[in-house]
Amino acid sequence: MSYYEKHVFFCTNIREDGGQCCSQHGAQEMRDYAKSRIKKLDLNGAGKIRINSAGCLDRCDEGPVLVVYPDAVWYTYVDKEDIDEIVDQHLVNGKVVERLKI
Repeated sequence: MSYYEKHVFFCTNIREDGGQCCSQHGAQEMRDYAKSRIKKLDLNGAGKIRINSAGCLDRCDEGPVLVVYPDAVWYTYVDKEDIDEIVDQHLVNGKVVERLKI
């Protein structure tokens, strides 16, 4: 069994050359928001859900990205409402949010 039921990685990379990157789209703020939501729902910790920052996930041309493991589902997002939908539908209820999937 995995240490976490779900492990969510938010790309928070900053490209030094000024190229397109997730941090230009508020990735760190959205990661912090998701982590806060998971804590409020008491879903963080061993056997539950872990929200992490990641370096470049190499999909920056698709907007800000996150990936949920072990499901290997990749998402893009625009705002906190999108993050809420990913948390509520995928992380809590196990349903992939097709409209945000990449």
